[in-house]
Amino acid sequence: MLKIAFSPNYAHPLPEGHRFPMEKYELLPEQLLYEGTVKEDSFFVPDDFGEEWIIYSHEVAYYEKLKNLSLSKSEIRKTGFPLSHALVQREVQIMNGSIQACLFAIDHGISMNIAGGTHHAFSDRGEGFCLLNDIAVSANYLIANQYADRVLVVDLDVHQGNGTAQMLKNEPKAFTMSMHGQANYPLHKEVSDLDIGLADGTSDEEYLEILEKHFYPILDAFQPDFIIYQCGVDVLKSDKLGRLGMSIAGCKMRDQIVLQAAKVNMVPIMCCMGGGYSPRIADIIEAHANTYRLAQDLFF
Repeated sequence: MLKIAFSPNYAHPLPEGHRFPMEKYELLPEQLLYEGTVKEDSFFVPDDFGEEWIIYSHEVAYYEKLKNLSLSKSEIRKTGFPLSHALVQREVQIMNGSIQACLFAIDHGISMNIAGGTHHAFSDRGEGFCLLNDIAVSANYLIANQYADRVLVVDLDVHQGNGTAQMLKNEPKAFTMSMHGQANYPLHKEVSDLDIGLADGTSDEEYLEILEKHFYPILDAFQPDFIIYQCGVDVLKSDKLGRLGMSIAGCKMRDQIVLQAAKVNMVPIMCCMGGGYSPRIADIIEAHANTYRLAQDLFF
């Protein structure tokens, strides 16, 4: 059975003007249930894995500032959200969801987190709608607890996984791959183990050719025993923050390349959703739902 981390807290209520990015966390589960892709018992509310795994990856001083709501105005502004206890708890729960989804993936081959993919959070600060980095925390959890020896992070969000690159740069058992819009946010890119910068307007055909050219050799060379997949749908041509030229069909083919490779190579994979900012919420939901449909078709 496909297991999916979800909590009502994922759709944390925000002040007017900050609501849009959160809508999909309510609508996507409803769509998956309505069409019969999953059933109610596919969803799980994340367990609490404790603060030790947050401060294992993030600096203690930073996490204390989050808990105490003592970030400076400049630090808060960089996150993109008004800071609150509820928002911090939401980020903690998302992180717990990704860790637990990783454990389900070990048992079932694949698992998902409706939220997650918070790849702009650094060890000592938050940026770009990200306060805690669930990808880096999950990779470190798997390695530290000997659930995995070689974790491959495949980040195909349109924005570089800058925080993930910084947080895992000294971990030889993790390999970070980020394929993103070269001219897009963040202006200053960190150094991943492999960075692939794409030109504005990159089409489906170009994108998929470049992905296959780089992804398959990494699988052969690194031989991962776990994959964390950040599958943001802000690669769509319709995305107001994306600047690439991909269709929903092309985005689905992108996901199929990654998921099918994991299945064929018998590598457990955890998928976290990442970004999506198309003006029509239906486009965002459809593109994300395709990832879940593929997971069901390929693994179950």
